Amino acid sequence: MPVITEITDLSAPELIPYTNTSEQQLLRWNEPEPGIFVAESPKVIRTALDSGYLPISLLAERKYITGQARDIMDRCGDIPVYTADSTVLTELTGFKLTQGLLAVMHRRELPDLEDLLSGACRIAVLEDIMNQNNVGAIFRSAAALGIDAVLLTERCSDPLFRRCVRVSMGTVFQVPWSYLPGSDYISYLQGKGFCCAAMALRNDTVDIRDERLAETEKLAVVLGTEGEGLREDTIAACDYTIKIPMSRGVDSLNVAAASAVAFWQLGRN
Repeated sequence: MPVITEITDLSAPELIPYTNTSEQQLLRWNEPEPGIFVAESPKVIRTALDSGYLPISLLAERKYITGQARDIMDRCGDIPVYTADSTVLTELTGFKLTQGLLAVMHRRELPDLEDLLSGACRIAVLEDIMNQNNVGAIFRSAAALGIDAVLLTERCSDPLFRRCVRVSMGTVFQVPWSYLPGSDYISYLQGKGFCCAAMALRNDTVDIRDERLAETEKLAVVLGTEGEGLREDTIAACDYTIKIPMSRGVDSLNVAAASAVAFWQLGRN
C-alpha cells in the first residue's frame, strides 16, 4: 500500500526532486550510480513502469488519488505519495502538472553499446541536438517508424530530462539508446558495418528515396542540430548525404519533422 502524505511544507527534503532542481542535479543524484529522473503524466508513468523503471515516489494532485492515479499507485507498492491541490503543486514544481501526476524514478545503466548495435539494422544518430522538444519528438518517431536504437553525442540533451520524456510520450523508455564514444563516431559505426547517411542541406546529395539506401542492410541516419546542422567533418565522413525533396521554395524541415520523414522512408516497418 502506498503511504499518502499531505504536503504541508514545500521545503521538505523529500520533495526536493520535484522542485526547480536542475536536471543535471537529478542526473548526478546517486553518483557514481545512475541518477534519478522525473516522469510526467499517467500515460508516461505507466509506460516507464511497463519498461521496468522503478519508482521512488509520486506527486499527485489530490483529486487524482482515487482517480486516474489509482492503478499506478497500486502498481508502485509502499512508496510515498505526496499530495495537495493543484495550486500548491504548481507552487512547488514551478509549472502546472499535466494530468496531475509526477513520479521520481531510478535511472538504469545504459545498455552496452556493442550489444545494442549487434542486433540493430536501422539506427538514428543525434549530433549535438540540445532542444528537448526535438529530442523527445525524434524518439517518438523512432519508436513508431521502425528504428532499432537511438545513439547520441555527449552534447545532446539527455533523453530522460522531463520535457524530452513528456514530448516523447514515454517512448524514450521503449527505444534502446546510448551515447557514442568520442568525436570520430562515424568511423566507429562504419567499423560495425553501418552505412552512414547524413541529412544535410547540400547540393551533392542523393534523394532519400534512392534504392541504395533502402537496400542497405545496416543504416545509420545522422541528424544535426537546428540552425547549424551537422558538422562538416561528420558530413564528409558519411557514406551518403541525403535530402528530402521540397516544394514551394521551402528549404528544410524542423529536425524532428525531418526525422519522421526519414524514418518512414528508411525504417524497417
